[in-house]
Amino acid sequence: MKKKAASGKVFPMNALEIEVAIAALHSTGDYLVLRRLNLARDSRLAGKGPGKAHVALCLDTETTGLNHACDKIIELGIVAFEFDPDTGEIFRISDRYSGFEDPGAPLSDEVKEITGITDDMLLGESFDNDLVNAMAQKANLVIAHNAAFDRKFVESRFPAFTKVPWACTVSQIDWNAERISSRTLEYLLFKTGALTINAHRALDDAEGVLGLLLERLPVSGTPIFQTLLKRAHEVTSRLFAVSAPFDKKDVLKDRGYRWNDGSQGGSKAWWRDVPAQAEREELDYLAREIYPRGNTSAVQIVKCDAYARFSVRE
Repeated sequence: MKKKAASGKVFPMNALEIEVAIAALHSTGDYLVLRRLNLARDSRLAGKGPGKAHVALCLDTETTGLNHACDKIIELGIVAFEFDPDTGEIFRISDRYSGFEDPGAPLSDEVKEITGITDDMLLGESFDNDLVNAMAQKANLVIAHNAAFDRKFVESRFPAFTKVPWACTVSQIDWNAERISSRTLEYLLFKTGALTINAHRALDDAEGVLGLLLERLPVSGTPIFQTLLKRAHEVTSRLFAVSAPFDKKDVLKDRGYRWNDGSQGGSKAWWRDVPAQAEREELDYLAREIYPRGNTSAVQIVKCDAYARFSVRE
């Protein structure tokens, strides 16, 4: 930020002057100043963790398309950080990785527009397999914003990630309870920390995930990473409401069920994940509200933990 002197010359403002200016704007009630996420200057990442510290990876990909079976990763960003598995305290960033890989074919205009990545940037590039696999082997947890997308791509390219538990900042935090309607990373950073990032570049988004984990939920006030850790290792039951009557689709949607068209595996049906201990309650709901005469024999149930959740093996 700069200030203009009476002479017309422009001088850079120092940190104190910037903070005073921001406070003055906020005090009017008419302005909200967004800060660009800068983890290098974040005092919450100042200390080395104790010997018992675990390592988590915040990970993001940019790809040639949406189908992990035929599309490819073109950019990979990873931020590794140390944390206390008991309290959820985050200590410091311990490693970073950012790389491109040539998919062997020209990018679509849509991918170029969304990511800003060009064919020239990818020409002849390849990921550092040894470094990425080494980061996966050290990790106790991998976190992505929409892990159901990223995990399938990453496991196809780096099988070492099949052996690590994963967590998701989109689906494993109850954003509705926090009165947040959109789950895009940019919006969540804005609502929880008045932060902004350069979205749709892999390392920027990976850093954005860590920036989000450092904040607190706006309604409950609970640290976001602490909340995610509690959910990450839950065993869940995925219920597929196979052959549910068509006229019950809106009822199922209101209950939180989503439609699976079979393209990503599993039965073609409405489905929902619930904690394993709530499985019986959900079956009772389906018997009471969805299936004629309460017959739930068509319902398929799949148990899932953090090692398989979001994977093609789920």
